[in-house]
Amino acid sequence: MLTLYHCADARSFRALWALEELGVPYELKLLPFPPRVLAPEYLAENPLGTIPLLVDGATRMTESSAIVQYLAVKHGGPLLVSPDDPAYGAWLNWLYLGEATLTFPQTLVLRYTRLEPRERRNPQVAEDYGRWFMARLRAVDAALQGAEHLCAGRFTAADISVGYALLLAQTLGLHERFSPAVAEYWARLQERDGFKRAKAAQGGEGALPDWQA
Repeated sequence: MLTLYHCADARSFRALWALEELGVPYELKLLPFPPRVLAPEYLAENPLGTIPLLVDGATRMTESSAIVQYLAVKHGGPLLVSPDDPAYGAWLNWLYLGEATLTFPQTLVLRYTRLEPRERRNPQVAEDYGRWFMARLRAVDAALQGAEHLCAGRFTAADISVGYALLLAQTLGLHERFSPAVAEYWARLQERDGFKRAKAAQGGEGALPDWQA
């Protein structure tokens, strides 16, 4: 059985959501955030101390977008867009844009508003990277004009990758700046049974804590 190491509403939520959408059996190991500080025994499993960690036999993966792709390819089903589909390139691009382009700048907002000790927090850095995120989110808005999903005319792993970035934006309060199309898209994603099951599996609403407060 697959094992997923997870912190509530952290990047590992992508993997948890994908597992629930696919109906794949798994064992969930919940950790406090950040685990490298609050659960140091986890370093024996993942020396980086980051989450997610997906263990599938001898396979060990720590990159959330790659895990979603791995699950979609290995288990098939609606999350996958095959290489012979005209939407395959767009699917791959959205899978990795969700992390590299949309989640990365938000990690700076998270760090300099919540994770650093109060004397090291930097509102200017947080605001600058919040604006960066919103500028990059225009690509999502453009893709949703006249469409309910990002590619292939249906819900896929690409929506999970980008959807997590919207979840993090909500945690950070950036969702108040969403365009109408992005706000409606985010509302639709939250109504999916797989999303709701993933939320329930982690023990409720979840939220990255202000652990240095």
